[in-house]
Amino acid sequence: MVWKKGERACETFLSLLKDVEPGVYDQHQMIHNLKEWICSQYKTVQEYTSRIGEDVLLTDRYTDLLIVQQHRKQKEKEEEIRFRGASLFSVREAYQSTTVDQFFSPNDRGDITKAVILQGHSGHGKSFMAQKIMLDWASGNLYQDRFELILHLRCKELNQVSRERNDRCVVDLVSYNKTFTPLISQKLKDSPQKVLFLVDGFDELRFTNEINDSLVICQDPFTPAPVEAILSALLKGTILDDCFLLVTTRPTAADTLSKLLKHPLRFTETLGFSEKGVQEYFQRFCQDQQVAEKALRSVKATGTLFSSCSIPVICWIVCTVFREQLKENAEMAELETTTSIFVHFVSTLLEHHCQGLSQPVPTLLRSLGQLAERGMLEQQVLFEKGSVLSTVSDPASVPFLCKFLLKKKVCLEEMFSFMHLSFQEFFTALYYTSDQNEEKVKELLGSVKEYDGKSYVLPVIQFLFGLSNKEVVQDLKKHELPSTPSIREKLEMWILELIEKSKDSKKRNELLFILHCLYELHEEEFVRRAMEVWGKITFASIPLTTTDCSVLLYCLQRCPTIRSLELWECNITAEKLRMLQPALSRCEELGLVVEELSDADVNDLISALGKGKILSGLGTNQTRHDISINGTQTILRPGYSSS
Repeated sequence: MVWKKGERACETFLSLLKDVEPGVYDQHQMIHNLKEWICSQYKTVQEYTSRIGEDVLLTDRYTDLLIVQQHRKQKEKEEEIRFRGASLFSVREAYQSTTVDQFFSPNDRGDITKAVILQGHSGHGKSFMAQKIMLDWASGNLYQDRFELILHLRCKELNQVSRERNDRCVVDLVSYNKTFTPLISQKLKDSPQKVLFLVDGFDELRFTNEINDSLVICQDPFTPAPVEAILSALLKGTILDDCFLLVTTRPTAADTLSKLLKHPLRFTETLGFSEKGVQEYFQRFCQDQQVAEKALRSVKATGTLFSSCSIPVICWIVCTVFREQLKENAEMAELETTTSIFVHFVSTLLEHHCQGLSQPVPTLLRSLGQLAERGMLEQQVLFEKGSVLSTVSDPASVPFLCKFLLKKKVCLEEMFSFMHLSFQEFFTALYYTSDQNEEKVKELLGSVKEYDGKSYVLPVIQFLFGLSNKEVVQDLKKHELPSTPSIREKLEMWILELIEKSKDSKKRNELLFILHCLYELHEEEFVRRAMEVWGKITFASIPLTTTDCSVLLYCLQRCPTIRSLELWECNITAEKLRMLQPALSRCEELGLVVEELSDADVNDLISALGKGKILSGLGTNQTRHDISINGTQTILRPGYSSS
């Protein structure tokens, strides 16, 4: 493991100190002992589902985060919120990024940064990163020349200290173990410029107002005082001004924090994982390369879910669910629907990231749903503070909302958004599932008379289907989230009517939308019944994404027989062909155009179409192949036979 390298480095260093005076030698020995102790305490983590003794090595989970150090403009924020899949990752990776080891490098003016704000939304890995910083420093892999001591302050623990109403000094707050109290005191007195305070979770403090308005002024770090006064003085630099600060917080508290912190100050923000980071996390979690690739392919096939995996907690949920399914059936393991993953995410944040909510959870979710619905109806993703306060009483305590400042002419305006447009759509759908909103569901479905592939309500309807799944409904009830089983009957009647109308419709995007709804519902018996309504399924001049192909495969596999399937000008590549292979081989009639098909891919095509079919040529373009099957006749290229 990485941290053992640090042990060897420390032992080598200590061997060079034999001739140093005893007091100095003892101090180095104490630092060595402290680092050993930190390694033992920080090398493992407990996951949300860990039972007693089921710790996981931090190095087996931790993946570097994408950290940027720029404030985005309104257009950039809106693009981030609206874009999905690979497009979202491309937008984010164009930003100016930084790494942990560069946090305290000189700024553009050459000034040494004294304080760093690391902001990030709930579930984006801030506390994980704080633990990794501690482990890397103690292991000899980070800040070795810069800091002789890093002191970790967890704001959750400071809340408890504040409630006890006992005065403490700085050393009392940071002493991990009383054995190291003399060392910490000495370092703070002799070389504060070599000490970093890592304050994790500023937004979780329950006494933020007291920090701002503290009447007790702390002027001596070694004299007991209220914890509010100590923390205020430490952040402002009125005590231990030579020390360095790294403070993590959610965006909702970043503005308050920035007004407290000493300067020079650097702003950074974690956006979660980059696309490469998602891939690395899957590999670390699964440990088996083939399993990781299978899970990752499934995620990439769902654009909304793939972009959501930039959030580390969602990445963990997806990997955990996939692992459990593998244990049950290694051959049939598949990812859950996007809706079910979102339900897991919401319940996880409510349980682990919502301490100190000012309102009951049902009230909060109803308020969020009202805000989300208003945004969907007005087609907006950014909300002014007044608009948010009209529905959500204390937005700063809500982990699903993001707060940021936008420059508006000569002033800064406080704005809010959901983490991503997909969460705004999800909370709208969740709001519609409550008993009071059945009429709203009826109006919503009635509004989709003339299908419009760009309609903003379509993703909400897809989530409604997902929220009607029997297992999802059970999960909602278990976590006391809103659910109304009666909505499912309305949705099923509506989708069957839509299927009947679509049989004669030339709007093939409508067919694709129906398939996505059936996929999110994920009820095999109903999907089979719905698919039997179609005698012929035709897509023409509609580029199918890997997500669409995954959905199409699921729905086709529910059909006892596939009478006729046509995929003309649908951007079907060899990779997508392999995805669809289990269903294509069962088609009685098939017509498709395959793009970028090489000679090496022909065997895959033969396998996909099944045996007993004659293959002959059509067209001269070597990167495009027009294929049609009618009974036993398949047209492709001369010289190939699947018999």
